[in-house]
Amino acid sequence: MNTELLEAIQLLEKEKNISKESLIEGIEGSLLSACKEHFKSVDNIKLEMDHDTCEYSLYAEKTIVDGEPEDPELEISKEAAALIEPEKVVGDIVRVPIESKSFGRIATQKAKNMILQRIREEERQVVYNEFKEKEHTVVTGRVQRVIGRSISVNLGHANAILTEKEQARGEHYRQGDLIKLYVVEVKDDSRGPRILVSRTHPDLVRLLFTEEVTEVRDGTVQIMGIAREAGSRTKMAVYSSNPDVDPVGACVGMNGMRVNAVVDQLGGEKIDIINWDENPAYFIENALSPAKIISVAVDPEDRMAEVIVPDYVLSLAIGKSGQNARLAAKLTNYKIDIMSESKAIEEGTLPPDYMAALGDYSDEYDEYEYEEGYEPAEEEADA
Repeated sequence: MNTELLEAIQLLEKEKNISKESLIEGIEGSLLSACKEHFKSVDNIKLEMDHDTCEYSLYAEKTIVDGEPEDPELEISKEAAALIEPEKVVGDIVRVPIESKSFGRIATQKAKNMILQRIREEERQVVYNEFKEKEHTVVTGRVQRVIGRSISVNLGHANAILTEKEQARGEHYRQGDLIKLYVVEVKDDSRGPRILVSRTHPDLVRLLFTEEVTEVRDGTVQIMGIAREAGSRTKMAVYSSNPDVDPVGACVGMNGMRVNAVVDQLGGEKIDIINWDENPAYFIENALSPAKIISVAVDPEDRMAEVIVPDYVLSLAIGKSGQNARLAAKLTNYKIDIMSESKAIEEGTLPPDYMAALGDYSDEYDEYEYEEGYEPAEEEADA
C-alpha cells in the first residue's frame, strides 16, 4: 500500500471537500503527462492504479524482436524480454516496468504542477457548487475590508464583493461586522466563483421574515408583495387564508419582537406591514397607511387610482419627499393620484353619498378652518 499518497489524498478530501476519485484521476493524468515529457510517445505507455490502496504501476508495452531493436521505445530484444516474462517469444508484447523515479526534473515538476492545478480546479468547483445551492437565499457574512466604494465580505469558503449599488442607503460597514446578505447570483469563473450579494434586494426582507416568523415559514401567512427603498422604508403586504390568524400581528410579534429583529438586521430600516386585499381599492387604502382615506376610485384597466384624503393628512399620505405614496404605488402596482378633501369639494369629485352627508353638516364644516399651508409634525409624516 502506498501509505504516504493515500494519507495525502484522504487529508485533501477532508480539508478541501474534494472527492478521492477526482484526486486519483488527477494523479493518473499527471503521471501520464510526465511519461510524455520523458519518452517520445505515450501510445504504448499504460498505467494501472488501485483506487483503494493508491498503489500504481507504470509500464511500456514493447514488441519482442530478434536481435537489436530498431526503436527502443516500442521494441525490446528477446534476451531483455526473457528477464521480464520468460515465457514470451518473438512477436509477443511484453510489459516493461517504468520507475517514476527515473523521470527528469522537468517532467517531475510538470506532473507536480498538474496535480496542484487539478486540486485548485476541484476546490473551486466545490465552492461554486456550495454557493450555487445558496443562490436566492440569505447568508451571513463578515466584513473584511473596504475596496474603494465596495465592501469585501467573507462568507466562509469564499469571498463576495458588496458593490456600492447593492449597499443600503445610510449604512456604514466596519471591519468585523456580521451582516445578512441576499445571494443574487453565483457565476463560475476561472479565478473562482463570483458571488453577487445584495443588501437592497426586496427578497432580503422576505427571507428575513421567513426566518423570524413561524407562520410565514409554514405557509400560514403569505407575503403577497414588498416595496422597498433600502435603508429608509419598506412596505410589505401579508395575507392569511386562516381566519384565526392575524397576518399583520404574526409578523409584528409580541411587543414588536419579530419585526424589530428584522429591523435590526436591516440597520434600522422602517417597515410598514399591511393587510393584502383582493379588492384593489381596499388594498390601496391599506397601502397608504397610516393616512386616513376618505375614498378610493380605481380604474383596473389602466391601473390608476384616485384617492381623496382629509386636508390635515395630505402630507402624511404623500409622505416625506413623496415616499409613502411612491411605495404604495409600487406595492399595489397602481398609479395613485392623491387629492385633498377641500380640492375634491372644489372640483366636485367627491362621491355623491359623501357629498350628501357633508351637506347635512355644512354649518359645522364651515366653522372648521384649516390653517394655510398646514403640514403635520415631522415625526407624524415619518410614522
